[in-house]
Amino acid sequence: MIHPPDSPTTLGEGGDNAIAWSIGITADEWTLLILRYALSDGVTRFQQWQDLLPISSAVLSDRLKRICEVGILEQAAYTDKPLRQEYRLTPRGISLWPMMAAICGWESTWAHGQAEPVPVLVHRRCGRRFDPLMACACCGEMVEPREVTGRFGPSGSWPRSAPNTTMRRRSSGSSALGPGFFPQTRVLVGNRWSAAMMGAAYLGAHRFSEFQRRLGAPATVIADRLRRFQAIDVLLPTGEERGDRSSYHLTDKGRAFFPVVMSAIEWGQRWFLAPEGPAVIFQHRDSDHPFSVLLRCSECSGALAGRDIAVLPGSAMQPRHGAIPS
Repeated sequence: MIHPPDSPTTLGEGGDNAIAWSIGITADEWTLLILRYALSDGVTRFQQWQDLLPISSAVLSDRLKRICEVGILEQAAYTDKPLRQEYRLTPRGISLWPMMAAICGWESTWAHGQAEPVPVLVHRRCGRRFDPLMACACCGEMVEPREVTGRFGPSGSWPRSAPNTTMRRRSSGSSALGPGFFPQTRVLVGNRWSAAMMGAAYLGAHRFSEFQRRLGAPATVIADRLRRFQAIDVLLPTGEERGDRSSYHLTDKGRAFFPVVMSAIEWGQRWFLAPEGPAVIFQHRDSDHPFSVLLRCSECSGALAGRDIAVLPGSAMQPRHGAIPS
């Protein structure tokens, strides 16, 4: 099924919801990296991605085909003789910029010790390097993750939020990608189980049995993800570490990743509509209005737009090929 790039896709009643589609599309290491360069550097051509990433032609072709099928990129000819195609971001693809900006900001602040520097974000309006801060789009106030509550909506449930087999991709193995490719973000959302585990943690799962029951994942998978999340200081176990007595809680670093997950969910709910209604409903705690993400500049507090963000290499002051589009 080819999804229209400039209008939402209507999903089938009772089937996979927007969360499943968001996880199925974005929770893949290669897809994240392809989109990183498309959004931040304006990369559009097959050979450019091959030069930038340690990726085989077969894997790159597979991912680009899939990304086009879901309406994030579209092919367009850039020469007639011989006919050569490039891959351009669609409105659906461009609207992923908040997620990618949130990833850059989180990695810059929390993912220390990388062999290569994380790209730096510059706000064109104030001319300063910045981190994106999360605010409420309804009231404009800065918001901490603990000030947002979430619950399943009409199309929401754990079974409907897990991507089906046609959307799953095998992990390529993070170690094969080397440093400098958002290594800690890939641990958290580089595959479907990791992304689903993070979502469950934000919705209140604390114990091994809660993660397993909600996600329906094998025990070995849950154990592996808990170990990985502890290793990068995103989850902290408390209590006795026997059986199901240990309770896992998000650290400050783990809570700081919330804008990435929230931006991905909002993107999914914008572009993949279930007839019953939204999959999850967020509320600004102790308020009378819903919560939706607004990213602000940490330096001038201005609301961010993709066209106002320039991406610089971590060790240089000149912009890359261009700004993240809006």
